Amino acid sequence: MAIKNKKVECVIVGMGWTGAILGQELTSAGVEVLALERGPMRDTPTEANYPRVADELRYAVRGDLFQDLSAETVTIRHGLGDVAVPYRQNGSFLLGNGVGGAGFHWNGMHYRMLPEELQLRTRYEERYGKKFIPEGMQVQDFGVTYEEMEPFFDFAEKVFGTSGKAGNLNGTIQAGGNPLEGRRSSEFPTPPLANSLGASLFEKAARDVGFHPYPAPAANCSEPYTNPYGVRLGPCNFCGYCENFGCYMYSKASPQTTILPVLLKKPNFQLRTNAYVTRVLLDAEKKRATGVVYIDAQGREVEQPADMVILSAFQMHNVRLLLLSGIGKPYDPQTGEGVVGRNYAYQMNGGINVLLPKGTQLNPFIGSGAGGVGMDDLNGDQFDHGPLGFVGGASIRHVRTGGRPIKQAQAVPGTPSWGSQWKAGVSDAYQRYMAIGISGSVMPYRDAYLDLDPTYRDAHGLPLLRMTFDWHDNEYAMLDHIGTRMEEVAKAMNPEKYFRSIRKKGQHYDTRVYQSTHTTGGAVMGSSPVNSVVNKYLQSWDVPNVFVTGASAFPQNMGYNPTGIVAALAFHAAKAIREQYLKDPAPLVQA
Repeated sequence: MAIKNKKVECVIVGMGWTGAILGQELTSAGVEVLALERGPMRDTPTEANYPRVADELRYAVRGDLFQDLSAETVTIRHGLGDVAVPYRQNGSFLLGNGVGGAGFHWNGMHYRMLPEELQLRTRYEERYGKKFIPEGMQVQDFGVTYEEMEPFFDFAEKVFGTSGKAGNLNGTIQAGGNPLEGRRSSEFPTPPLANSLGASLFEKAARDVGFHPYPAPAANCSEPYTNPYGVRLGPCNFCGYCENFGCYMYSKASPQTTILPVLLKKPNFQLRTNAYVTRVLLDAEKKRATGVVYIDAQGREVEQPADMVILSAFQMHNVRLLLLSGIGKPYDPQTGEGVVGRNYAYQMNGGINVLLPKGTQLNPFIGSGAGGVGMDDLNGDQFDHGPLGFVGGASIRHVRTGGRPIKQAQAVPGTPSWGSQWKAGVSDAYQRYMAIGISGSVMPYRDAYLDLDPTYRDAHGLPLLRMTFDWHDNEYAMLDHIGTRMEEVAKAMNPEKYFRSIRKKGQHYDTRVYQSTHTTGGAVMGSSPVNSVVNKYLQSWDVPNVFVTGASAFPQNMGYNPTGIVAALAFHAAKAIREQYLKDPAPLVQA
């Protein structure tokens, strides 16, 4: 028999970025909040203290901060007629585990969305006609505009201490920034990080070719900074240990370095770790949540009553909880009906790798998670798609994250993978080999979705989430075009050689190779319950006292990293809850 706890006003499921944001904002409004985190407690002094943190084998290879895939994972298949198999080794994406989630081990790339990407279907239909979006591609608007979201983008950057340079300040283009970005109401909180040599070389070459490079926005502080919550961050020291690691310098924004020092001290906030939530409880009419059920560290089933439930776990886990709880109609790819699991998307990445002349000293060990140079000329709808025949684009950047000896010791293509020739190849390439990275958007398709696996179960006997996904012709065409344009930049760098790393049509999605942890969709937001799970405030259409945050809300995926819009949407939802929902716990948008 389940243990039944005392009722709380709000229970938050998952303590990553959005859980921390909602916890901070709601407790400040006087709400009693209980956060349930499936993994252990993690904090900078215990998980990122130096020299313990500088352990590439422990963190980058063995994945000490990642989810234990032997206890719970996802199953993956390419097509509707295939049998899905479990994702048993960390490869394509890296699921976080514990307080902070993936926000503890991320790089810090903190972009806003381009204005047109929030209204993508409207933009394409107005510019190219209603027939431009191909059959089976389920592109739709987010349900919010850039102007609505700008204050929340701005506040998130201030909380994160994001470094960068404004390119469009209140409608006036600023020298040194991104001239293609949406209007900003204020400058970045901290100046751009210093460029590495590779970033400077890329910047010059991109400008020479005619593009508009700018300092990549980085949630790696460039100078000492105190955020709006009174939490102090230190300056990045370019140690080269960002992705897969916590930050011992308190420079990289994470829930631990920006919010939790304040939130954890509040009397109306409680955090329970090792609390594995299995479902949301509903009333008899299935129109209102009454709480959640979780399994505690001792293996006991616990019922936690609550007036409001916020699902703020990772994208995949949010979708799985909705399906396990019976909230919303599951998506059926055969009929196109249903919404939960619909519009799963990923990212299509590639690059042009450049071997510079002998004698170049890139000093790759001087690295930061997100500091570098980017460009948006081929991102979103910043270029004419009409004659090209594809939808989407890519953010392009050179970011040097480090030069660690195991996973960042590269040799040029064609070098033997072991022995003396491999050693010679690594030695030769280490100081003069660099990448122009291409992070491409992926559109949603009728045959790309998430549901519950009919065969495989987790350690608690619950069905695993099943992913059905493969690349489509549109994304191959997008990546091919952008790769060709980036060859122009590579040539302008006057290299000894350059190498094209672009997927060719017909290559299947391969889970073995890391691509990004930017998985999106499955509980998408929108203006109608016919094609979305949540409204513009991330409130469930079906169960109005349930809110679902994070990248599960994306109707399609973009070329940018997702954290910027994820955080902004969380702040947007928090404001609506504080100012509207708490006064009248009802639907914030009428269907």
